[in-house]
Amino acid sequence: MAKKKDDPRNKLIASNKKARHDYNIIDEYECGMVLMGTEVKSLRQGRASLVDGFAEVSGGEVWLHNVHIMEYAQGTWTNHAARRKRKLLLHRYEIDKLEQKMKETGFTLVPLSIYFKDGRAKINLAVAQGKKLHDKRQTLREKQDRRETDRALSAARRRQG
Repeated sequence: MAKKKDDPRNKLIASNKKARHDYNIIDEYECGMVLMGTEVKSLRQGRASLVDGFAEVSGGEVWLHNVHIMEYAQGTWTNHAARRKRKLLLHRYEIDKLEQKMKETGFTLVPLSIYFKDGRAKINLAVAQGKKLHDKRQTLREKQDRRETDRALSAARRRQG
């Protein structure tokens, strides 16, 4: 499920912009996360990074690895480990679908964004396939061409009006 960016109930915490550059996104899932209290407080302050994050399916459950949620500054001995593995909450049929995809070679689970939806922390998880170097170059070239045409169109409109 894709979330609406302009919805005031949804607050984006962190996004993984590099994931869309490095991977072809096949499918996206919205997942809940099992978090400790200090993790939620830290997320509310916007202190998270998805840079090296990935997810795996093991034992019929989906686990999130290497996502860095900073320790809560006012936390005491109850504070959490910054890079601990976290359980993701999905429906059984979604987990089964993910498990089938992960058995195929070349697919991985990549977190795209963490956000709050109606007060609950959610993560947008994508089934992705790695791009080759020439694919990345092609994508950059297309993006640059689009930008140049947009500039030319806006310059032409300014001259007319």
